[in-house]
Amino acid sequence: MIRSAFRLFSLQACLILTCVLAAGCSDDSGRGSTPGGNTGTSAAGDGGTATPSGERRSVAFVTNQIADFWRIADAGANDAAKEFDLDVTVVMPPEATAVVQKQKVEDLLTSGVQAIAISPLDADNQIDWLNSIGKKVPLITHDSDAPGSERLMYIGMDNYAGGRQCGELVVKALSDGGKVLLTIGRLEQDNSKYRRQGVIDVLLGRDRVASYYKEQPDAWDPTEGEIVGDKYTIVATITDQGKPEVALAKAEDALNTYTDLNAMVGLFEYNPPALHQALKKANKLGEIALIGFDENDVTLQAIKDGECIGTVVQNPYMYGYESVRVLNELLNGNQDVIPESKYIDIPPRSITKENVDEYWEDLRAKKGQ
Repeated sequence: MIRSAFRLFSLQACLILTCVLAAGCSDDSGRGSTPGGNTGTSAAGDGGTATPSGERRSVAFVTNQIADFWRIADAGANDAAKEFDLDVTVVMPPEATAVVQKQKVEDLLTSGVQAIAISPLDADNQIDWLNSIGKKVPLITHDSDAPGSERLMYIGMDNYAGGRQCGELVVKALSDGGKVLLTIGRLEQDNSKYRRQGVIDVLLGRDRVASYYKEQPDAWDPTEGEIVGDKYTIVATITDQGKPEVALAKAEDALNTYTDLNAMVGLFEYNPPALHQALKKANKLGEIALIGFDENDVTLQAIKDGECIGTVVQNPYMYGYESVRVLNELLNGNQDVIPESKYIDIPPRSITKENVDEYWEDLRAKKGQ
């Protein structure tokens, strides 16, 4: 009886040991970023080296806030992760502040992420911090650059060129000139400054390119007060710090303050919908021209309905896809993925009533809708 019980106990112990060993050898791939992964060395900061044999790669795509724009980028990042067989963590800070963005990145490093693509919120004041991150893991920027930092490269559009395209839509709406209000999240970001300036330069008839402002840093137009040209007057540039509810409230206030407006321009993805809502509540849709930026569904529907002249779109899907592809190559030790210009240009384009249906259908396909 005792011998039989001992045999049964031995058999159970063997079964338990077998299960434990099997669990220890199981594949954890596909469960998100690998905990405890390589947080990088100075070599990684110089462009990255191949990860240790058998270790699953883990990269991060960090945005500047939560927005529908970034959900499109999320789709691109995840498609690239599947194609190149690595884990990607897409982080959208719940608040559009440099402090929150920094905390999110520090959390990623603690979790063991091996490379990061980021859209800096305050490029000029984040340089030292970005450089410290780049010494730990390969670091690239997307959407908004930090050219003064030691980031390895930038993926995105020429925001000055995008701003000029937006300015051309304003000219299309107001061929005889008029008074224009600009709205945008914040002006600390590199992309914001260039995008706004591109609009202004078209309206003031200036033949410039982005390098003009890099060579002449004092040439930027002031952010306060009117900017008056021969045909167009920019009555104000309103910022909302990335908060859609603030954007709406300020748009409503602007309609009461500037009673002779001819056009309202929204330069961040959520700005055109806020302007559309404010104009609708004031019964001024069609009376005041609406021009947008990015591809919010409200903006695209307004274009279809003839309530918005058009919008300038980026390609956030490719921002996500290309960021993950480049980070994967860097982790493979391939520094040739970095162009001599340290810039992968993903050009913007204008969406109007003539091409909105085709564009929207393609966008829905990319989002899996």
